[in-house]
Amino acid sequence: MKIQKIFVLLFFISQISYAQNQKFTMAEAVNGMRSNLAVKNISGFAWSDDGKSFYQSVKNAYISTDLKSGKVDTLMSVSKLNQSLSGDLKLKYLPPVQFIKNNKGYFESNGNYYWLEKSGNSYQLKSNSKIEDGAENIKVLNDKTILYTIKNNLYALKNGQKVSITNDSEVHIINGQAAHRSEFGIVDGTFPSPDYKNVAFYRMDETMVADYPIIDWSSTPAKNVNIKYPMAGQKSHEVSLGVYNFKNEKTTFLKIQGDPEQYLTAISWSPDSKFIFVGVLNRGQNYLQLNQYNAENGDFVKTLFEEKDSKYVEPQNPLLFFPNSSTDFIWQSQRSGYNHLFHYNLEKGLVSQITKGDWLVSEILGFNEKKKDIYFTSTKETPLERHLYRINWNTFKMEKLDSETGVHSGILSSDGNELLDVYSNADTPRKVNIINTSTLASKNLLSAQNPLSNYQRPEIKNITLKAEDGTPLYGKLILPTDFDASKKYPVIVYLYNGPHLQLITNTFPASGNLWYEYMAQRGYIIFTMDGRGSSNRGLKFEQAVHRNLGVNEMNDQMKGVEYLKSLPYVNSAKMGIHGWSFGGFMTTNLMLTYPDVFKAGVAGGPVIDWDMYEIMYTERYMDTPQENPEGYKNANLLNKVQNLKGKLLMIHGAQDNVVVWQHSIKFLKAAVDNGVQLDYFVYPGHEHNVRGKDRVHLMQKVTDYFDLYLKN
Repeated sequence: MKIQKIFVLLFFISQISYAQNQKFTMAEAVNGMRSNLAVKNISGFAWSDDGKSFYQSVKNAYISTDLKSGKVDTLMSVSKLNQSLSGDLKLKYLPPVQFIKNNKGYFESNGNYYWLEKSGNSYQLKSNSKIEDGAENIKVLNDKTILYTIKNNLYALKNGQKVSITNDSEVHIINGQAAHRSEFGIVDGTFPSPDYKNVAFYRMDETMVADYPIIDWSSTPAKNVNIKYPMAGQKSHEVSLGVYNFKNEKTTFLKIQGDPEQYLTAISWSPDSKFIFVGVLNRGQNYLQLNQYNAENGDFVKTLFEEKDSKYVEPQNPLLFFPNSSTDFIWQSQRSGYNHLFHYNLEKGLVSQITKGDWLVSEILGFNEKKKDIYFTSTKETPLERHLYRINWNTFKMEKLDSETGVHSGILSSDGNELLDVYSNADTPRKVNIINTSTLASKNLLSAQNPLSNYQRPEIKNITLKAEDGTPLYGKLILPTDFDASKKYPVIVYLYNGPHLQLITNTFPASGNLWYEYMAQRGYIIFTMDGRGSSNRGLKFEQAVHRNLGVNEMNDQMKGVEYLKSLPYVNSAKMGIHGWSFGGFMTTNLMLTYPDVFKAGVAGGPVIDWDMYEIMYTERYMDTPQENPEGYKNANLLNKVQNLKGKLLMIHGAQDNVVVWQHSIKFLKAAVDNGVQLDYFVYPGHEHNVRGKDRVHLMQKVTDYFDLYLKN
């Protein structure tokens, strides 16, 4: 009996040991957090109109939960909705529902838009409408009006009838789509008025921009598809703003003066639908005017304020009017060095700076009108986290609302009395709480289990280094899962280090990327760090790269290399480096500038010559090639090809319309001209990023390359 018990005990111990020592497959390392290893979440969350209950999606249904009583009702289900549908309109599953005010909602399935209206405790199907095939940039205004584009023109489905808002025969005059290559916070091209009687829209004339060929290799013979790609220092497109009136079916263009190549950003309506506000930014991106225009006739009303900066001004958000006010609004600006909230009045101008400090406001969540509170997320505690706050716009009293470390996001009820708090940190996959904003009492809705608990996980060290100017730089060191301090291991530096991206945060998983952990399971050390130029550290940190892309960023990354070399368990003779896009530029630049440091590198979608990158991004950080020839020359990697000593694999998407293929093709030509050998791989059918199942192929290729040159 004793022997049998011992055997059973040893069996269970072995099972537990096996369960905690699984290794990631490449598919899991790449796509697992979006598939079989996804962290459980509450789907389709929305607050009810009165804020006294919340909605969520369950299998083929939506349910409502009363906050006070906890009572659960079924709002809608596929089976119940199908009772009102027939034939092809019947649903196989319930798509995500968008809930809107006045107890209405809608969802889309196979081009059909289904409108729902609440009756009692459930939603009933009211009507449905069909959008024509080929429609893009779809925006639902209400149950009577849906905006969409077909090719270069803008249309509306109004009361079931197609309305042609624009009718431009020239294919390179683009209506109703995002302009300026989606810089300056631009995410779409249509801006409906609050009363839905008008819609403002971008009209982008790019006929004067040079053609750029994108080859479609999927057909025989291959086909050329020209796009308009405005490169730094060259001719840019010209954008105007039209206003279409649904009643009189006429379009009026705002009378915006200035350089036709200027940028029109932060498009906003006044709550009474009478005025439109436009951030007019010069092409040099160092002078912004916030202008007011009459929506009816397009006339210029006045300039509300100006913003100037010796380097650049970068508006990212439209105006946000205070509740029930047509005169007072919030403007977000980095003018103080960090993104903060400023209170403006249409007549009085600047009223106050609401938030202040060496930290930035990440997102405004909403208002509690009765208490005069603004709710937002911020980096106030640390740049590595986001927390929930409120501030009174009269007294400026500010209060932190959550209590746990990590990255928090929030959804505020319309009355501001309840706040959904969703967060994770290195040790917490996800927690979802509801915070009562009066008492700050918190009720837990979900504490997700760790989907990685059965896997072999590495030790992760949070690292803080210092840049040359003393600025702290945050990074992570990920050790091999079988780490032995007496051994030496190959190391891979993964980096981006460009604007508008932050790699290092206190979130789940602690590594930040399961591919890092996959490599740790294979005996690698992974190091990653955000240097100057990257996001969420304030204007000085970001602008440190101005006019000299790749200089301070490389200096910072070399601080990381110095740190790695100081570690007795790092094999400094077997160092690799990998990055994509700006990270591909950095990878290539470091391989060429410090040729004796990295034995192998993989550069994906790299910018090689900033002369060939888009105007909006490049001229913000580098000015034009005519204004900054020395900066462009120093950052041109074609001038450094001959320095390459390590093994470099360059990868590019054959249909890349962001960092066009010519960047790496020219690098190949320069390598041939200089007798330099390198490796190269192309992904046909992919644009700037390789996604889906093909990304598994990509990361296997990256892994194999490092195995070949860092393990032997």
